[in-house]
Amino acid sequence: MSKQRNDLTSLSNTKDTTITIQMNQLLQLMHIHDSAFPIGSYTHSFGMETYIQQGKIHDKETLLTYCRSYLHGNLGTGDAIFVKEAWQSLAAVPGLTTLYELDSFCHAQKLAKESRIGSTKMGRQFLETVCPLSSSPLLPQWREDIKEKRTHGHHALSYTLYAYTEGMPLAVTICSFLYSSVANLIHNAVRAVPLGQTTGVQAIHAILPDCEQVTTQVLARTLDDVSNQAIGIELASMEHEFLFSRLFIS
Repeated sequence: MSKQRNDLTSLSNTKDTTITIQMNQLLQLMHIHDSAFPIGSYTHSFGMETYIQQGKIHDKETLLTYCRSYLHGNLGTGDAIFVKEAWQSLAAVPGLTTLYELDSFCHAQKLAKESRIGSTKMGRQFLETVCPLSSSPLLPQWREDIKEKRTHGHHALSYTLYAYTEGMPLAVTICSFLYSSVANLIHNAVRAVPLGQTTGVQAIHAILPDCEQVTTQVLARTLDDVSNQAIGIELASMEHEFLFSRLFIS
């Protein structure tokens, strides 16, 4: 595994964003990000449904405004930093000790109850799905710790654990996590607004440079930079629980 990582290049600055991964790793990423891969993301909007019902998200441009706020102000200063720190902790000291601390920090950082619940549900479902696909003993150990309530099992941590044990480089892990998070929201908006499939495809294409930009920023951040700069989205997540009717759990 270490030899694989030595052969891989990662993001170093905004001008050189070339990443090389092995073919089997590319296929694994395509697999876990397939729309049929069951992690329950289609049931969560993380506050987006509140904006849809308020009429603030109603077309491609307003959807992109929301997604960019979520990507830059929430994920880029929250979950993506936990992804980075978890990957680096696994690389430095094999084992799950630091992941418990990061998982607890991640849980405390999510102020809205539905966001916390949604993140843990997705993390657990993701773990249940990938455990049979992996030979690493760390994944079933992490799953058992979650079942025994020794840790929360947030999606960012479970995703990183799988990506690391499969030899994914750090920058790839961060960028693919960001992409999957925002792409899932766009897919959900397509059916909730509703928008056409073509509009959804165009929105995902438009957000790709943001995923690259935020990945580069996260590589330079530490736990001291953890914050939530998308306060409107956080409030929308809190309001979502009290909507009269809902398509999504969060």
